[in-house]
Amino acid sequence: MKQLILIPIVTAAVAFLLPAQHDDTQAEGDFLAHNQLIAGPELYRLYCASCHGVDGRGDGAVAEALKHKPSDLTLIARRHKGEFPAFRITHIIDGYEVRFAHGTREMPVWGRFFGDMTRNDELLKLREHNLTEYIRSIQR
Repeated sequence: MKQLILIPIVTAAVAFLLPAQHDDTQAEGDFLAHNQLIAGPELYRLYCASCHGVDGRGDGAVAEALKHKPSDLTLIARRHKGEFPAFRITHIIDGYEVRFAHGTREMPVWGRFFGDMTRNDELLKLREHNLTEYIRSIQR
């Protein structure tokens, strides 16, 4: 008799849990796909362009709403006597060099994407490098 009572309960529990498992699998798939993002131009488009603009000139869609105008990233080398300070730019990206407009070291404006998205330090360094090199490529 107890088995007859348990069958509908177990069936209902399995039916309830299956859609949740599918959603978790989909969310995990989305996370893994997002986790593989390493291309500098794509990283820039997703995490920098809203403030710094598509072309890096500080005229992004939200620039006017900000208290401080975003930097023109195309002039970094010019501001440093023709030398692109890659090491410094990487440290700004990873939050080690605090930029007032980006927020505190613990919470850059783009969140902890570069640090928390993966525990893989090599992938993290590759993202930082690729984004830095993309910014180098847009210098005027």
